[in-house]
Amino acid sequence: MDQEGVWLGPLRAPMRMAAIVFVAAAILTGGWLIFSALVLGSEIGMHQMLRPDGLISVKLTLWSLLGAVIFSSVYLSDTIGMIEPKPRGFFDVLSLIVARLSMIGIVAVVVVMFYEVVARYVFERPTLWANELSLWIAGFIFLFAGQYAMQQRSHIRIYIIYDMMPRWAQKASDCMSVLLIWIFTISLVWGGYDEIKAKLLRMETFGTAWDPPIPATIKFAILFIICLVAVQALSNLIADWNKAPEHHTPADEIDEAEIESIRRTLEDS
Repeated sequence: MDQEGVWLGPLRAPMRMAAIVFVAAAILTGGWLIFSALVLGSEIGMHQMLRPDGLISVKLTLWSLLGAVIFSSVYLSDTIGMIEPKPRGFFDVLSLIVARLSMIGIVAVVVVMFYEVVARYVFERPTLWANELSLWIAGFIFLFAGQYAMQQRSHIRIYIIYDMMPRWAQKASDCMSVLLIWIFTISLVWGGYDEIKAKLLRMETFGTAWDPPIPATIKFAILFIICLVAVQALSNLIADWNKAPEHHTPADEIDEAEIESIRRTLEDS
């Protein structure tokens, strides 16, 4: 990724420092909880992570993790990859932050699975929560990826007919697409609001030994993210309104940077 900042400006250095501090705090507090559970036989486990009940060490870990995720996502969103366009507004920046959240989530899933393997086969103490936590995180990753795909204009589009249209017809097609997205979003919110509100108020759980609130949080996230996707689609329409007509070929799918990276790897090996 490029090292030059794209939107934070003078806040880049403080944001980087905050991310480092919170990540270090999360590693220290979380590492102590893991060590206590596996070696010292502490009663503090993942069940208590959802129900701290006055446990200071658990609260410190949770707040450290939250700060680490937020500040790291904001800091990482200030750099973009070679194939990513520069953000052109608030909602583009928001989508980049969400994208970094999903990237961190992928790392988190790998860490959870690694912990499960070590706990099961090294310490012979398998967990009751690793699979559910992975599903929980993966649900948010899937939703966040949708918003990022919309911001990057990388969702599935069929250009065979679109490229043959004059520019005014392309704009009309884009307006129709955004209109349909908004109709779907409004219908989903209208039909699901009462159910989501009820699930959140009672914080509906998964009904297992660990019993995380997966139904309440994921269903709320579905409505929230689809609203962000609709707003991002409208933002894209406005940003692209005066762009010159684009024509697409199969060569557009070729990532020259990735090919060059593979070539360098083969030459060095």
